Amino acid sequence: MKRLVALNTSRGTVIADRVGVAMTRAERAVGLLSRTGLEPGEALWIIPSRGVHTWGMRFTIDVLALDEEGIVIDCVSNLKPWRVRLPRKGTAGVLELPAGRLAESGTGLGHRILFETTEEPLSRLDGARRDPERVEGPRPLTQPQELAG
Repeated sequence: MKRLVALNTSRGTVIADRVGVAMTRAERAVGLLSRTGLEPGEALWIIPSRGVHTWGMRFTIDVLALDEEGIVIDCVSNLKPWRVRLPRKGTAGVLELPAGRLAESGTGLGHRILFETTEEPLSRLDGARRDPERVEGPRPLTQPQELAG
């Protein structure tokens, strides 16, 4: 079974190994509102998106704003429910993660996040440091349109 993985290529770490994608207007509108939380390893990639809000959410999240190249141009740790993060110039998409994941992974401004598909078992990815340039298998994804088909 194929899964989407978010890699921090600047640190050589996996930041999420079960990434959902919200590409349509309806998917982006719902986002995480129907959820009661994110489990470790889960994330939601919202694209296109320039900013996020947590109105109506029931849990705290970490947020990364990524430009077209996957470079982190804004990051927010522990964004509580009923808050808003205004759009940042140059943002192409937003990655929402479980609260505390940015600190755990050491992810910050200027780091590059790459999305790739994998069929590797979860046990191989959990907490693993990997060099994405040496990962065998499908080529990394840079645009969500590549997920279709």
